[in-house]
Amino acid sequence: MTCRLEAIARRGPWLMLLARTALFAFYQALIALVFLVAGSPEPWARSVAWWPLAAILANADTLSLLWLAAHREGMRLRDLYGFDRTSVKRDLLWLAGAVVVSAPLAYFPNVWLAEALFADPATPATIMFQSLPAWMLWTALLLFPLTIALAELPAYYGYAMPRIRKGVGGVWWVPLLVGIAHALQHVTLPLVFDVPFALWRFGMFLPFAVFLGYAIDRRRSLLPYLMVVHGLLDLQLPLMLFAVAAGVTPW
Repeated sequence: MTCRLEAIARRGPWLMLLARTALFAFYQALIALVFLVAGSPEPWARSVAWWPLAAILANADTLSLLWLAAHREGMRLRDLYGFDRTSVKRDLLWLAGAVVVSAPLAYFPNVWLAEALFADPATPATIMFQSLPAWMLWTALLLFPLTIALAELPAYYGYAMPRIRKGVGGVWWVPLLVGIAHALQHVTLPLVFDVPFALWRFGMFLPFAVFLGYAIDRRRSLLPYLMVVHGLLDLQLPLMLFAVAAGVTPW
């Protein structure tokens, strides 16, 4: 595992754009393999429900990649997060503005695409949120928001974006490219071989991810605050899994 991660890390920020997309699919395939060996007649279909576990494992790998990349550049992992003690008040003002703008960008594409792509807008939610054993629910609650906050935005906007921008010059399309890559990762979390579902997963995050790219490109010190917001927002996902386990469907 370490050799594989080191090989990926050496390829730098461009490969980081697709690393999480590949890692999500890789770990879902491993989960499906476990179901296959256990005799499940539909191992891939069974693996879909376990996307929180695939995400946690991919987040752990992402943190390893970021640590290796930072170490190779003579930095610490926390240096990629970019916290600036001298600009806290201004950063919080920027954060408030970013949240006001990004909230509708995160919410409405989800709803509109579900209505446009599915006969029943609740269909994608029923695919995403399925019954899981109690141990996985508690693991997701404790580790999913934390690991995704520490890994996801730093991978795209703390590590990849500034290094790609430095490599190609100050061109306008770098935040757009990174935002598209960020949205694309959701197609494999979970990986469902259904075009409407894949379009929903990609499109629901695209405006939000592109906005994040331009906001962080404009003010790099926003990143650690957006990491916290991201983790708090993603806390709702394991809570929805708990609701499903209790027989409640929030959608």
